[in-house]
Amino acid sequence: MANSWFQFQQFRVQQDRCAMKITTDAVLLGALADYNSPKEILDIGTGTGVIALMLAQRFPESEITALEIDSVAAAQATENFKESLFSTRLKLKPIALQDFSAGASFDLIVSNPPYFPDHLKSSDAKRNLALHTDSLSYEDLLSHASQLLTSSGEFWVILPPRQMRDFCMLAEEVKLFPTLKIQFRHLETKPIHRVIMAFSKTEKEPYYPNQIYTLKTPNGDFSEAYRRILAGFLLGF
Repeated sequence: MANSWFQFQQFRVQQDRCAMKITTDAVLLGALADYNSPKEILDIGTGTGVIALMLAQRFPESEITALEIDSVAAAQATENFKESLFSTRLKLKPIALQDFSAGASFDLIVSNPPYFPDHLKSSDAKRNLALHTDSLSYEDLLSHASQLLTSSGEFWVILPPRQMRDFCMLAEEVKLFPTLKIQFRHLETKPIHRVIMAFSKTEKEPYYPNQIYTLKTPNGDFSEAYRRILAGFLLGF
């Protein structure tokens, strides 16, 4: 039987009650989302809480607020926060982003959002909530993120390539502009399968950095680039 938890170097994440378990997407975003000494961080759709925990480890002066609409996942994330070394700096709000009212703006906002359209739903209601965009549309996500972001802050998101193209077009409508693009592929012979992008309220012309990482070597081992990204987080890295 598989473990109901995932052990990191500095914390453990219980995930048996969460519809969405820890994914490569989440740990990549948690390891790479960046801002110069953020004081206030917001994690939208925290799930197990893994991204918030990784950011708490990386930014020891920060206060992290995590939102989660699924009450069961929210309860488990709260427990994961309380059991961590960073418990005093982590707080969870068991509500939808659309209902969230913050007393302050955020320097860094992150989200590993749902990206499947509603017609692909399964019979698992909680998994649908985590995976499908009808509970949190890209328009809502971008609109609220723009309102909650400080004037110099950054909003980081991970999505598949096609969905990210749609997301970028919608971001322009709320005056959020790309500042960084990081692409991932499983092997050098495979197409890009995930994209991380950072957005800010300041348009960066005419160029923003674009990086490509390959996650595995031809023999199936983790690449050195992937190991460097997750150094300090995963056991054995």
